[in-house]
Amino acid sequence: MLRPRRLGMGTVALAAAGIVALPAAATAAPTGGTASGLRPPVAGSSPEWSWGYNGLGHLGNGTTTNSAVPVRVTGLTGLTQVVGIAAGRYAGYAVHRDGTAWAWGYNAYGQLGNGTITNSAVPVRVSGLTRVVALAGGSVNGYALRQDGTVWSWGYNNYGQLGNGTTTNSRVPVRVVGLDRVIAIASGGTTGYALRQDGTVWAWGYNDEGQLGNGTTANSPLPVRVLGLHGVRAIAGGQETGYALRRDGTVWAWGHNNHGQLGNGTVVSSTIPVAIRNLSEVTAIAASSEGNSGYALRGDGTAWAWGLNNTGQLGNGTDDTSLVPVQVTGSTGLVGVTAISAGSFSGYAVRRDGTVWAWGSNFFGQLGNGTTTPSFSLRPVRVSGVARAEAIAGGGFSGYTLVNTWDR
Repeated sequence: MLRPRRLGMGTVALAAAGIVALPAAATAAPTGGTASGLRPPVAGSSPEWSWGYNGLGHLGNGTTTNSAVPVRVTGLTGLTQVVGIAAGRYAGYAVHRDGTAWAWGYNAYGQLGNGTITNSAVPVRVSGLTRVVALAGGSVNGYALRQDGTVWSWGYNNYGQLGNGTTTNSRVPVRVVGLDRVIAIASGGTTGYALRQDGTVWAWGYNDEGQLGNGTTANSPLPVRVLGLHGVRAIAGGQETGYALRRDGTVWAWGHNNHGQLGNGTVVSSTIPVAIRNLSEVTAIAASSEGNSGYALRGDGTAWAWGLNNTGQLGNGTDDTSLVPVQVTGSTGLVGVTAISAGSFSGYAVRRDGTVWAWGSNFFGQLGNGTTTPSFSLRPVRVSGVARAEAIAGGGFSGYTLVNTWDR
């Protein structure tokens, strides 16, 4: 049996209006019945680029060769108009403008959703899904939000993380039971999360550290409500930890807290949401896939991080773990940030000028700056050759970005 790793996989959930891309994992939730994006659909090309570890083909460029600089995701026949991206531990995901979902990389448990368990180094279509507006990737499973507000899942299901009432794996999408009017999704490795239009948060799957947020540590193959949360506008999933951004700009967290990833100044885990300290006017949140860290973007364009910092994934110039948020810095400060994400022990940000920045672990070139030495960076460095970036996603030792070429 595949056991959950302490190095769990958090993901990016991109919400969109119709099928319009969002720039970050946890953007503001809409007030309408479907997820909301930033702008109306635009015709043209919007390619995806990736970098870092590629041993299972999850850079999507037809090879299994690592790359310390961005390479274009290839094989996207008819899929030049990518409007949303997400990442699992060793799989990449994309939403096409036509509402179809595509995946590539590791597939031993059906996490590519194409009916097989064969890895693919180029994108393959997720079977049977249309009108998709958002995707999220788990450890070895995927999630999709359709325009009708329903959630679908596929892949490994040993702890009920597919949310369909069973623990049976599925190589094709199955519907998460009992959820409707959903406007955003996220995954915390072996746990799924959904934000409903009424501002409530729901969770299902693995719950050993209370990451379902319902006051227990019992797994659930069906969605249960996260207690005490209302007025939520965005969600994120981390390593056995859940996060929620409320409309008042505060951030809440629940689950595992051995490295301070709940951001409340303690290392005590919690089965119900607790407020993260010293954060206000937050506009987006993200969670580390395999590093016990959380991230927030404030309205003033600054990025903040908390939790484990053994490879510099907090980006504040030190390798000291922090139980409360600290500002991500740079040689002149990381400012003007419009999107934020996290990968395996690494953080990622898009600035207003369209450049992409990364910090933390770099063993496989996941900082994207053309080198693997040093093996980590305590401060943000620029990802090489990327301009006009609009979205960012962190996977298992890999990064992904969506580039706007509409105006070129």
